[in-house]
Amino acid sequence: MKKITFLIIMTLITTIGYSQVDTPFDKNHITDKKQLKEANKNIKEGDKLFAMGKGRYIDALTYYLEANKINPNNADLNYKIGICYIFTTDKQLGLEHLEKAKQINPQVNYELSYYLGRAYHLNHQFDKAIENYNEFKRRLSPKEFADRGKELDKYIEECENGKELLTKKTKVFIDNMGSNINTIYPDYTPVISADEEILFFTSRRPNTTGGKRDPIDNKYYEDIFMATKSGNDWKLSQPEKPLNSKFHDASIGLSPDGQTLYIYKGDNGGDIYECVLKGDKWVKPSPLPKIINTKAHESSASLGPDGRTLYFISDRPDGVGGRDIWVAYKNSKGKWSEVKNIRELNTPYDEEAVFIHPDGRTLYFSSQGHNSMGGYDIFKSTYKDGYWSKPENLGVPINTADDDLYFVLSSSGQRAYFSSSRKGTIGDQDIFMITFIIDKPMNPSTEDNLIAYKTKPVQEIKIESAITIETPSLTLLKGFIYDEDTKKPLEAQIVLTDNEKNEELAVFTSNAQTGRYLVSLPSGKNYGIAVKKEGYLFHSENFVIPENAQYQEIQKDIYLKPIKIGQSIVLRNIFFDFDKATIRPESKTELENLIKLMNDNPNIKIEISGHTDNIGSAAYNQKLSESRAKAVVDYLIEHGIERSRLSYMGYGFDKPIAPNDTEEGRQLNRRVEFKILEAK
Repeated sequence: MKKITFLIIMTLITTIGYSQVDTPFDKNHITDKKQLKEANKNIKEGDKLFAMGKGRYIDALTYYLEANKINPNNADLNYKIGICYIFTTDKQLGLEHLEKAKQINPQVNYELSYYLGRAYHLNHQFDKAIENYNEFKRRLSPKEFADRGKELDKYIEECENGKELLTKKTKVFIDNMGSNINTIYPDYTPVISADEEILFFTSRRPNTTGGKRDPIDNKYYEDIFMATKSGNDWKLSQPEKPLNSKFHDASIGLSPDGQTLYIYKGDNGGDIYECVLKGDKWVKPSPLPKIINTKAHESSASLGPDGRTLYFISDRPDGVGGRDIWVAYKNSKGKWSEVKNIRELNTPYDEEAVFIHPDGRTLYFSSQGHNSMGGYDIFKSTYKDGYWSKPENLGVPINTADDDLYFVLSSSGQRAYFSSSRKGTIGDQDIFMITFIIDKPMNPSTEDNLIAYKTKPVQEIKIESAITIETPSLTLLKGFIYDEDTKKPLEAQIVLTDNEKNEELAVFTSNAQTGRYLVSLPSGKNYGIAVKKEGYLFHSENFVIPENAQYQEIQKDIYLKPIKIGQSIVLRNIFFDFDKATIRPESKTELENLIKLMNDNPNIKIEISGHTDNIGSAAYNQKLSESRAKAVVDYLIEHGIERSRLSYMGYGFDKPIAPNDTEEGRQLNRRVEFKILEAK
């Protein structure tokens, strides 16, 4: 009997305790009439905004916090403040206010255990989150469970994924890019050129074009900003028209060479536009064709290194889930003609923020499905033998239980950029830089850069890696194209060919004002490169890049020679069988370039010359070089070039262009050239 009496008394004390702590906003508890009036006014304004949905929670929070200063012990107010905070970067504060609301009054709101579950989830306290999600599930009626049970089961699954991912963190440094890029306003969707010299991103800061706010969420309309690398810093600029308008304009993709920008515009339900850089000016954005842009919502886009493959996001019908990853292909006429759903990567949930690496085979994207730990997580998949590999979660600390989006990786694989609203933001969503700790030998310059970087304040994670981080197998060829005589920059075509297949892979254009070019060469091919411009001899290069070759950057400036008497060029993509004058099939594209040059300039006469290294006798090399030159002339005659316009000579090793004491030098000396003898 005494025990029962004690329990009743304790229950009464507890109930009285709650009522005493849960302080209402009335005159009995707040004696200052002015303060009470102001607090109720703020709550009323906050409630109006709160009722408009999560897009206005941050605005409601301002009013709620003012009221909370007057009375911090109201359960309902703490509950609403907690909800508002978990939709901001201060998720820990959201948890604290929700826990306080429960401490004051566990019955403050039917949804309390749901939002406590969300708060614990977002703060990576996964066991407590699961406990609260299950508690909320038990409260649901059968009808409510039919409506919300699937959502709760998904959250519980994400928590289980999070517990697993926390045990295998990824070795990285993660840094906020700082106030030079980020503001207290939303900053997101970074896109970079392959060499990290150019960065575009989207911001909703006050100085956007037009300076007006979107009535839906009361935030400024999106604008595109650009930054260029200056040493270890970024120089910020804001592109004016035509990239930005008075409404939503967001950067979503940049070609590896930085010459084509893809942007999102909010008109027509949301479409993708393409902008091309001509000199130092961007041309007016043009919408992609209807095969890509539909009445559905198209957003993120990423162009492959061939310039002919576009990965993008759309919620059009016939997909796997809501927002899916799709791929479009250009035909030989340069038109987007085929679109496919990449079904093996998509889930019943949403995918977003797709990025194809300059290696052309590694795809990064964000997804709410797969083994996400909450919101959007960043995943990678690799294309091999006609299939995409199973998507791999990039793990903690790159991913959090909140949304992590717009991941882009440098061509070297050492750094990445992405958007997040995690702890450490300046205000709203920010852009962060990731530096990967790669468990492979790096060249000295890379190691020096990493050592220098480590002197900065960083977040260092030194435990077993959750994913395999490898240096991409890729060669980046970049430089400038000039007129050899005037040294002025030229706008020229760079034609990339697979010599073994005699297949044109891509066509690029150097910048009209600077002459700058950049070409990404994934490993595993024999590449022929021809640089062409009307009125000039073409320039050829050959790169044989083995499968799984180490990442490298090659800086090469190219000087095109005007067509005139005495000019000569090396035909670097004409190949012969060893010790023979038999032209190999890989030479076809180079010979076609030469035939086109002759047909486009019918008044020129040329000499084809063969050259060797100094291995072997002079007589032998002279004969071999002459036979090879004759083989080229015979090919040209067979394909319609008049014999009277052609002559040939073999010079053996009499005219070296490099020392013969190294294999590299001897390789350069083994060549075929042509020289203009006559040009009317």
